[in-house]
Amino acid sequence: MKLTTYLKNGQPRLGLVEGDNVIDFNDAQPQVPSDLRQALRDGVDLAAAAGAAHESQAARMPMASLQLAPTLPEPGKIICLGLNYYDHAKESGRDKPDYPWFFYRGASSLLAHDGQALRPRNSVKFDYEAELAVVIGKRGKHVAEQDALDLVFGYSCFNDISVRDYQKRTPQWTIGKNFDATGGFGPVLVTADELPAGASGLKIQGRLNGEVMQDANTSDMIWNVAETIALLTDCLTLEPGDLIVMGTPAGVGQSRTPPVWMKDGDRFEVEIEGIGTLVNTIIDEA
Repeated sequence: MKLTTYLKNGQPRLGLVEGDNVIDFNDAQPQVPSDLRQALRDGVDLAAAAGAAHESQAARMPMASLQLAPTLPEPGKIICLGLNYYDHAKESGRDKPDYPWFFYRGASSLLAHDGQALRPRNSVKFDYEAELAVVIGKRGKHVAEQDALDLVFGYSCFNDISVRDYQKRTPQWTIGKNFDATGGFGPVLVTADELPAGASGLKIQGRLNGEVMQDANTSDMIWNVAETIALLTDCLTLEPGDLIVMGTPAGVGQSRTPPVWMKDGDRFEVEIEGIGTLVNTIIDEA
C-alpha cells in the first residue's frame, strides 16, 4: 500500500496512491481521519480502509495535479541519526560511533516533495543528505530487537538538509538541522509489508542537478532499523506517528574537495528503491 498527503483548501489530507492517481481516504470513508498521524493514533485499519477506498466511487485525482504536504505534516517526534553509514563516518574523519548520534528535528523544518528548500541568507554552507525515513505505527517501550519491526508502519524518502556552519557552532547538531524548509519528506509512504524487513538491501541515491552524489545501499547502515528502534525504546516511548530518519551515506557536499554547497536554482533528488523519488529545488531566502 502506498500513501501520500496532499493539501486541500490549505489543509492536509491523507490519500491512497493507485498508479498515477490519488483517492482521498476521508472522501471514500468519512470515518477515516484526514491526517495520517491521527489515523495511526486511532488505530485505524488503513489496509481495510484502502480496500474500501479502491471499491468506492470517490474521485481519482491525478497525483501530478496535487500540491503535496510532508508525508507526516506534524510527526509526534522526529529523531534523526548522524554518522549511521560506515562510509559517511569515514569521510567525516570519525570512527564508527559506539552509540548512535541521535538528534531532533522539529516539524516546522519539514518540506514537501516539489517544495522549495530555503537556503538561509546567513549561510552558504547548505548541504544535502539522502536518507530513509521510518514511520512508527505502534506504541512501544523496551522493545526487543527481534520485535522492533512490529512497530514500523512504513517508509519514505527524506533529505536531511544541513546548514553546516551552524551545525558545527555547537557540540549538538540541532541548530543546524532545524532551519525552516530544510527537511524534505515524501512524496509517498510505502507500508512495511511491501518492502524487505527493515527496508534493508534497498539502493539509495542522492542526485544534485542530475549528477549522482550519493550511491549506497540501506544494508550499509551501522545501526539498522530494528537495532535503532530497540535502542531508542530503551530510553523513550515510541508512539504512532513518530518519525525516525536513518542517516546518510557518503558523498555529502562538505566532504568533497572542494566542498559542494547547494545554491539557488539547484535541484536535489533522493531516490530509494521500492519507495520513490523525492525532489526539491533550492531557493535563496529573501
